[in-house]
Amino acid sequence: MTTQKVQPKLIIHGGAGSSLKSKGGVEIVRKSLYKVLEEVYALLLAGESARAAVVRGCHLLEDDPRFNAGTGSVLQSDGQIRMSASLMDGITQRFSGTINVSRVQHPIALAEALQSSPDRVLSDFGSAELVRELQVPIYNPLTDIRLQEWMQERDDNFNKEMAGVVAEKELVTDSSAGRGTIGVVALDSHGRLAAGTSTGGKGFERIGRVSDSAMPAGNYANGYAGISCTGIGEDIIDECLAARIVVRVTDGMSLAAAMNRSFTESRDRKRDLGAIGLDAMGVIAWGKTSEVLLAAYHTGEQMGDTLEWTGDELTGFVC
Repeated sequence: MTTQKVQPKLIIHGGAGSSLKSKGGVEIVRKSLYKVLEEVYALLLAGESARAAVVRGCHLLEDDPRFNAGTGSVLQSDGQIRMSASLMDGITQRFSGTINVSRVQHPIALAEALQSSPDRVLSDFGSAELVRELQVPIYNPLTDIRLQEWMQERDDNFNKEMAGVVAEKELVTDSSAGRGTIGVVALDSHGRLAAGTSTGGKGFERIGRVSDSAMPAGNYANGYAGISCTGIGEDIIDECLAARIVVRVTDGMSLAAAMNRSFTESRDRKRDLGAIGLDAMGVIAWGKTSEVLLAAYHTGEQMGDTLEWTGDELTGFVC
């Protein structure tokens, strides 16, 4: 870790899944992601901490109904929305999260509030009590598209295993192949790392199912690297993907090598997942075994994304 001023870096994602239906779909998602990049990177340039930047980025992505987190979250099998989120501050080594919370606009805000609590991960009942304690306004994250999606699946007796990757019908080729989550990883000008992840879940799942997004398996950071995951939550949990990559970097592997090894193992075990990451040196990296990873990044000099990255390579990186 360094105490010298460094160039801030930022990477975000809006989920993973099957291919976007058209170039128009790609451009719509790109516009949404780049808008978030521009606002959050400006905060980093102004001196905000990595943790504050991550929380703000998650807020913005949770407010975008195209993504399955916050507004636009999918419905579970009983027609209710239950969301999960977590925040990891790489400097303090504190992980906090909320599991299956309902009727809030920003689940990541609850995770942030829990950073200073001795009890840092709360389930549905505990999260509901925290909402009351914080006097968080009641909010309905339901969108018409998500309701229509659930009603159609109800009529089909919930044959699909999960809902679509983005809440725009024209952007989805196969709604059964979506893995909707949002995530942000930031490196600030003091070399501090943080990671945050938020999700509405798989959609149509059994009541009480817990995603990876509120676990170190799906969201983890320390002073060496930060990772946010997306994909099939159970696959991410089985791989303990975020923590595995961070531990490998901590033990001396480069971020690129740690990502490549972890995704090679995941592919060999037929996992369906993706991840974004940053290390303390400012290397930006990503990986996927799914067809598409909806990620975008800011190097300090330019913005880029992975929306049309469909090559044979499992991972990629920029410095």
